[in-house]
This record gives sequence, C-alpha cells and structure tokens, in this order.
Amino acid sequence: MLTLKDLETGRRNTWCPGCGNFGILKALKDALVRLNIEQEKVVMVAGIGCSGTITNYVKVNTFHTLHGRVLPVATGIKLSNPELIVIGHAGDGDAYAIGSSHLIHAARRNIDITYIVHNNMVYGLTTGQTSPTSPVGMKSKTTPFGSFENPVNPIALGIASGATFVARGYAGRPKHLSMLIEEAIKHRGFALIDVLQPCVTWDRERGYAWYNERVYELEEENHDYTDKNMAYAKAYEWGDRIPIGIFYWVEGPTLEDRLPQLDENPSKADLEKITIKDIIEEMI
Repeated sequence: MLTLKDLETGRRNTWCPGCGNFGILKALKDALVRLNIEQEKVVMVAGIGCSGTITNYVKVNTFHTLHGRVLPVATGIKLSNPELIVIGHAGDGDAYAIGSSHLIHAARRNIDITYIVHNNMVYGLTTGQTSPTSPVGMKSKTTPFGSFENPVNPIALGIASGATFVARGYAGRPKHLSMLIEEAIKHRGFALIDVLQPCVTWDRERGYAWYNERVYELEEENHDYTDKNMAYAKAYEWGDRIPIGIFYWVEGPTLEDRLPQLDENPSKADLEKITIKDIIEEMI
C-alpha cells in the first residue's frame, strides 16, 4: 500500500516560503496515494522554472527536460511504454509560450497524458517578468508601464485544441486540486489542469487572499462538463468570480488506440530479434 512516506525523496525544497507549488505538491502526492499506483509505473516530466524542481520531491521516475519541451518528452515516454502513467509539469511560461504549439498538438492527438500547469502569471525563476497569462496592466521589470498584451486563456485553449479533460485548480485548495489530479490520471486521454498558483514573491497583488475572495467550485453549481458551449462560457468567466473544477470532460479514442503497433508494448520487444536490414537495403 503506497504511503506519503514512500514518496519522500529527502531532497531539500528550494521554493520560496508560501509558494503555491507546495499546495500542488501536496495535492499530487495525496492523489498518487489514493490511486495506490506502483511508483515504478509513474513517470513525471518537468521543464524549466520553479515548477521544474517538483521532480526532486516525489520518489517516482522523473525526467527534467528543456524549457517548453515537456510534452514531446512525455509523448515519447508514453508511446515507448503505454503501461506507464505519465504526468507532465510546466509553468505558465513553459506551457503557454515556448511550449504552446506542443500543447495544441498533444491535445488534438488525445494522447493519454496528464499535464499540470503551475500558473502563477509571472516568470518567477527569472525574478518576475510578465508571462503569457499576466493580466493587462501588470507592472514588472520588463513592463514598467504595465503589460499591454491580452493574456492567454488556458482553459479555452485546451478545449479548442481537442483536450478531452480540461480543468482548473487552485493551490490554496489542495484537497479539491487533489481530486482533479486523481480524475485526470484516471481519464483515458489528454488531461490539462491549469493551476492558479500564487507567487508570493513576485506578484503581491494576486495572493491567497485575492484568490480566496473569488474562486468557487464548479461542482457546487451543477456545471455540465459534457457541454462544450457551457465549458467555453465558464472559461471566459474571470473577475469577481473565478471558477475552478472540471470545465470539460468527454471520452474519445486516444492516440495509442489509433496506433495498432502499440498493441504489443514496444518496451518489451526482444531487440535481438529485430532487424532493419531489409529496410536499409530498400533505401540503398
């Protein structure tokens, strides 16, 4: 039986005190314990940024990749061994800037991966520059007069791209977030969870108090997550009320379902019996 102690790595945590990443880490570990998944069957992939060090704090298989490249690596791992549970972690800059095209294509392929985006609306690791999700008017070192760009809408982007599970969590409600992560892992298909993650160091305006006054859970309002139009409408709700929960959830064939060559797990192939001699000769 998996326990929280089993998931401890003993590594010293380097996040700022009060960082929203702590809530995400807690929610993730709780979800893994409830699912009771064998540790060797879990692979976490993370990119560059404050979110990237989460791979240091969970005792499962991990891969720390380049900025924006979480999903290509996660895709390769899943296709190489479809039996693995693959969970990607990225920051908002990682996921919605340099990695945005990978998000679109992973979603439309509906590969069976869970993608957790730590969305603090700033580039925290590089001391607080604006990110793709920063609100208009936000002042930073790179935007001293305020950001003039409209922010990316992660929920609407995920739905439009074809993700079959799209949710938003909040690091200040780890129990609710843990439920979302658990359902995303169980879901067969591409699951996007955008997590509102307060950055207490570089964004003093949108802290826990700010979010606590605004967030509400969609589950309490009988939201129909199978209704795409309703999901879109909720995706654009932002201001005095901010919805969290499952926006959109449907079933559909995964990329793995459409690749018959994966019926036999590639990772278990007998390499000594595989030859590409005939293929090479055809190309000469």
